[in-house]
Amino acid sequence: MLAVHLVSFFFSKLQEDPTKKVDRFLYAMRLHDDQLKDISARFQAEIKKGLSSESNAAATVKMLPTHVRSTPDGKEKGQFLALDLGGSKFKVLQVKVREGMGIRRGGVELEEKTYPIPKELLVGRGTELFDHVSKSLKDFMHVRNISLEKKHPLAFTFSFPCDHSSLDQGLLLNWSKNYRVRGLQGKDVVQTLRDSIDRSGDMNIEVLAMVNDTVATMMTCGFDDNFCEVGLIIGTGTNACYMEALCHIDLVEGDEGRMCVNTEWGAFGDDGALNEFITEFDRDVDAASNNPGKQIFEKMISGMYLGELVRLVVLKMAKLGLLFDGRVSDALRTKGKITTAHVAAMEQYKDGLKNTKDILMELDLSPSSDDCVAVQHVSTIVSFRSSNLVAAGLAAILSRIKQNRNLRTLRITVGVDGTVYKTHPQYPKRLHKVVRRLLPECHVRFVLSDSGSSKGAALVTAVAQRLASQRKKVDEALSPLRLNQEQLQLVKARMRAGLETGLKTKGSSAIKMLPSFVYRTPDGTERGKYLALDLGGTNFRALLVNFKKGLQQNSRVYHKIYAIPLEIMQGTGEELFDHIAQCVSDFLDYMGMKKARLPAGFTFSFPCEQTALDTGTLVSWTKGYKATDCEGHDIVNMLREAIKRRNEFDLDIVALVNDTVGTMMSCAYEDPRCEIGLIAGTGTNVCYMEDLKNIKKTEQKIGKMCINTEWGGLGDDGSLDEIITPYDHEVNQNSINPGKQRFEKLTSGMYLGEVVRQVLLDLTREGLLFRGHVTEALKTPGIFETKYLSQIESDRLALLQVRAILQQLGLDSNCDDSIIVKEVCGVVSRRAAQLCGAGMAALVDKIRENRGLDHLNITVGVDGALYKLHPHFSQVLQETARVLAPQCHVTFLLSEEGSGKGAALISAVARQRHGQK
Repeated sequence: MLAVHLVSFFFSKLQEDPTKKVDRFLYAMRLHDDQLKDISARFQAEIKKGLSSESNAAATVKMLPTHVRSTPDGKEKGQFLALDLGGSKFKVLQVKVREGMGIRRGGVELEEKTYPIPKELLVGRGTELFDHVSKSLKDFMHVRNISLEKKHPLAFTFSFPCDHSSLDQGLLLNWSKNYRVRGLQGKDVVQTLRDSIDRSGDMNIEVLAMVNDTVATMMTCGFDDNFCEVGLIIGTGTNACYMEALCHIDLVEGDEGRMCVNTEWGAFGDDGALNEFITEFDRDVDAASNNPGKQIFEKMISGMYLGELVRLVVLKMAKLGLLFDGRVSDALRTKGKITTAHVAAMEQYKDGLKNTKDILMELDLSPSSDDCVAVQHVSTIVSFRSSNLVAAGLAAILSRIKQNRNLRTLRITVGVDGTVYKTHPQYPKRLHKVVRRLLPECHVRFVLSDSGSSKGAALVTAVAQRLASQRKKVDEALSPLRLNQEQLQLVKARMRAGLETGLKTKGSSAIKMLPSFVYRTPDGTERGKYLALDLGGTNFRALLVNFKKGLQQNSRVYHKIYAIPLEIMQGTGEELFDHIAQCVSDFLDYMGMKKARLPAGFTFSFPCEQTALDTGTLVSWTKGYKATDCEGHDIVNMLREAIKRRNEFDLDIVALVNDTVGTMMSCAYEDPRCEIGLIAGTGTNVCYMEDLKNIKKTEQKIGKMCINTEWGGLGDDGSLDEIITPYDHEVNQNSINPGKQRFEKLTSGMYLGEVVRQVLLDLTREGLLFRGHVTEALKTPGIFETKYLSQIESDRLALLQVRAILQQLGLDSNCDDSIIVKEVCGVVSRRAAQLCGAGMAALVDKIRENRGLDHLNITVGVDGALYKLHPHFSQVLQETARVLAPQCHVTFLLSEEGSGKGAALISAVARQRHGQK
């Protein structure tokens, strides 16, 4: 009864506008923007699900890693054979990629031949299909006079879902597009191809890469457009791929760089996610397909199904009397009689209605003009829904890329291929318009791929070869900076020899081994108020330390930091010490203690020859200081004179202290086993408690004294020449003290950034970075500060943020550049940490042997921004020391207020030693 009422209702509407009739009948296919945004959000959720190792198994959108890690940059070159298998025919090609021509310094030349695939092979055995492919390849080589003896690289476009573990390996997941070949599912397709080539004999072929047609399309368009990072197929089947950050792809190890992901989005909806958008016609198409319940999204979109959807709609409307006066022909009842080519013809701008009439008459129908208008409108709604669904999926991908990069706007290019996109007259314009409407903040360009899937496979191979060549050259450049165990043992031996020589020599030696006249570490009984002054870098610190009852928890520290301008650092000595006196005056005002004559310790982090605790002659400036009339003068006396000139306050300068010694004393206050101090910051140095009997420079032979090694001078005598690289040579030559502090220039924060800059400069000149463009910024000494190493090497920092740092420095980088820059920073900082670790191993082994111990337990007090702030420096240093000194258990203790508080402790220990309280 309901059916009768429905027919009556439809007949009452026969006289109305035929398009409105169709609109009402196909209301469920006419998707509005809110529905498209909902579908897009659902697809974005599927993307996340597919990328996660925890949920991938249950995901319908498999997000398959392709192991394609870079798009073309125009430098690719070479000759390749290519196979393109994915439809009813397949192609064999010779592809020539060469430099020096075309839009991006490269051109691609193609010679191709298309070979049919007999229908029986589509349902036969896999070996039979691939034997046919191999025979066709051999025929192509013969026809083109390509040598069979010479080795030829081959790229393989295989347009079916595969699980890749590498670029040249892929397990077939399932067939699609009417392929039902037996015995290949779950097998390695590349190996199957190799086996068939071997069986055919006489060909010397190396299969280097297998890619999906979607990936190949992206690569082809990427050759002509830097911004192409998405590939889209809308043809017999449909799919999309895009460049995803590797850190988000759980199925692949590593998190540096990018990788193209083949979404296989045709399966979206297989889990019911699209049920509320599926019509009865979609269900009929699915039920009659070769794979019911699978590839639901594809069946709503692709060329294989659009014609059939139109046929089923027209058939239903005819049965209901809404078309052809209710007449239904046998042809209209026959599956496949309306094709996607018919759909495209019906929507031609000028001849669409004529084409519609011709097509309907071929189906033994007698359409009226209204029938033709209605059927044309059915075709429009079905194809429009297809482009809308593609737009929704594409919007999800583009939104993800924009979010990953934390961008407000995104400029990107989509490479497109496929017969529907190419041949349907209205499809591209509709797709572009809807994408831009859904994502107004994205500037999306669509580029039609030229010989996309075939040329793209060759380009994937060419890119892989370029990256391999680039990788080899980068490895060669960085090789001298990578130290092996033998080299580290050599450094340890040279450091040990340098330490011994410095102790025995009263004259000059590379490692100065300066007596500090600090005879013991704190014992916890220190008390009173002490002023500590700390000069060692670009800042000066003034501190007031109050030790109460000798309990560490009752020591209070107040401090203030003052900048040392460059013109003061490199002016006259008098200007420098007048500036320091002014800072001390300000601090005493700040503390309200200007009238008190406090005992003071002066931390002075430069090499000094001391003859007593409160005197010291500057041996040489380091760390960028060049103040005149200081070297060879008593530093304490220069400070006293500056205080006199100011005539505002007075100090009792009890001790001149190196920052390394101060660090050791500060940590020894916390841990009695601390007998070594290490600085790894702007500069580097180490001190330790040495038996007086081993120090030739002092008369006393009983007890111990802290020795300030000034180990930064190791190598000044040529002892490190075996590990000095050309980059180090450049840094040394451009420094303010060429030939001096060679170990420090390999290990300290003042120089590591400059070593990195020299490496980047060399790699750029070789065309391996920044597209070979040497910018003024890159040529500027000092621009790459060591703090950038710590930031760039942070495990939490994404490559996008690395690019942002490089852009701040005027270095325009792509993802591949960022990976290399991060690697260079890691190699340079690792070498620095290993060298410090080797030096530390030499020192602790020396202490152990001096004491005649089989095993030594000792603590090292450490300070310095490089050690504290760099994400890996401390770990590498400690591990190196452990490996090179296996009989020593070394604990590293970070210093708090180290060198300043240490100076106060030395003053307190000295006053105790002389009986002053």
